[in-house]
Amino acid sequence: MNNSEFLKQINSYYPLSEETSEALMDICSEERYKKNELLLEAGNMARFYYFIKSGLIGYYTTDEEGNNIYKIFFEENSFVASTAAIIKNEPSDFSIIALEDCSVIKYPVKAFRELLEKHHDLALFHLRYLEKNWVVKKEPLEVSLKFETAKQRYLLLLENKSLYVRLKQHHIASYLGITPTQLSRIRKEITG
Repeated sequence: MNNSEFLKQINSYYPLSEETSEALMDICSEERYKKNELLLEAGNMARFYYFIKSGLIGYYTTDEEGNNIYKIFFEENSFVASTAAIIKNEPSDFSIIALEDCSVIKYPVKAFRELLEKHHDLALFHLRYLEKNWVVKKEPLEVSLKFETAKQRYLLLLENKSLYVRLKQHHIASYLGITPTQLSRIRKEITG
């Protein structure tokens, strides 16, 4: 298993010792998921953390009418998990799905959390990761949902070209909280 990018991403938050890196790699495995295959289904316990080596993953919930509501998308070199479900030790409210064929490094929650107890440097990585991605990065998204129009949020999504070109229009509409018809109107308005 080529783990260089995985460890590089971890070390960008906090550098791990060789001993910690080896202990972490001992609990990791590489897994492949086909497009539209679930990594986690809502209602199940979140038993793994994932690191995306290749592919695109979506994180969504389902409304009363059965529509998928996408919260966020993850590209290569991202860490993915149903973090709130893991922290609360409850079944996940969200599903995690491969939107493209994916290759991931996965590691079990229980074993990872045991390593956090033993390895101070791994705990500091985890803390810094959570601070950056679940507090600092998430806050503007929450504000955006309350105060920006769907058109403004669409324009922000357009700025991330590498992600935008990989998404289907129904994924984008769901993420923006609008219908595909409303998205078509916004797109026409922007392109003239």
